[in-house]
Amino acid sequence: MNLTAETKRKLLATLDAMTRRHQEVEQMLSDPALSRDSARLARIAREHGRLGKFVEKHDQLLQLRQLHREAEESLREVSDDEELRQLAVEEIEEAEREDERLMAELVELLVSDETEADRNVIMEIRAGTGGEEAALFASDLLGMYTRYAEKKGWKVEQMDISTTDLGGIREAVFSVAGDGAWNGLRCESGGHRVQRVPETESQGRIHTSLATVAVLPQVEEVEVEIDPNDLEMSFMRSSGPGGQHVNKTSSCVRIVHTPTGITVRCQDEKSQQANRKKAMKILRARLYEQQQREQHQERDAMRRSQVGSGDRNERIRTYNFPQDRITDHRIGLDVFGVESFLLGDCGQMFDALAEHHRQELIRAFAEAESPDPPTEQ
Repeated sequence: MNLTAETKRKLLATLDAMTRRHQEVEQMLSDPALSRDSARLARIAREHGRLGKFVEKHDQLLQLRQLHREAEESLREVSDDEELRQLAVEEIEEAEREDERLMAELVELLVSDETEADRNVIMEIRAGTGGEEAALFASDLLGMYTRYAEKKGWKVEQMDISTTDLGGIREAVFSVAGDGAWNGLRCESGGHRVQRVPETESQGRIHTSLATVAVLPQVEEVEVEIDPNDLEMSFMRSSGPGGQHVNKTSSCVRIVHTPTGITVRCQDEKSQQANRKKAMKILRARLYEQQQREQHQERDAMRRSQVGSGDRNERIRTYNFPQDRITDHRIGLDVFGVESFLLGDCGQMFDALAEHHRQELIRAFAEAESPDPPTEQ
């Protein structure tokens, strides 16, 4: 990775800011009053641990640059001694190589921290334009993500689903937990378009339908504070298939977060308490997404121009059945074999998208006029 002098300057400015913040957080942790607020203590402890890895690298970089300066001074002092001069030159060259390596590691560390690679995810699939065919396509997408997650060894848990009479899906919400789930699935947010002849089409005409996907990072309770007074909670009988028990009990939970108007619903479990717990997970994820968007609005605007907004209304991919081709419009990648792709053999495209996103984040960091070091809120 070849970093310009300006990029290195920005990186050092970011690390300086992180080091100062790390010192502030350490002072917070030493305050005895903090122990009485467990939620805030957990957030600050998490931030302290996250910043610590950057401070460690920063210290290594400062030590390395001090060695570089000392080698340069030695070179000036021994200019008449060829053997000592050569030794000093080698020390300078070695220090410069180490500096490049450490700088590259820091950029990768920043990008990894930015992508929150250790997060689990909550995914939402909704049928768009296209009627019943769109709902059937949404069902196909649910099966694709479920099978892909199983191949990766990730755990899938259904949280809410609304089906149609023909087996399609109006809306499905589910979680995916496992190492690399967020990094592997985050690029799926957007509009997915299918072109095919529906089974109900008697004249063989190709229809175009749309389903939308949203991918949210799953957050812990301590990361997003929710005032119980801001919640309007209601309970009702679950709709759709599910047996007599589901239809006879008011197990479906609907929660409205009044300050933001965000509404979530969960009816997948038979227990009202279990549905409430799942609904709160979805609410925290949506609130976290909103907070991140507001906190980094300017930075995100710059990134959207380079890596795409990820907006769920943006058409990101087309599944063309007549040509047996899947095209991702963001990176211009075509793969063939629609049926196998929808059966979970989509790793080639998902891996390419993850790498593209990583490279674009690196480029965005290098080109940003003023880096905005991430901090725990």
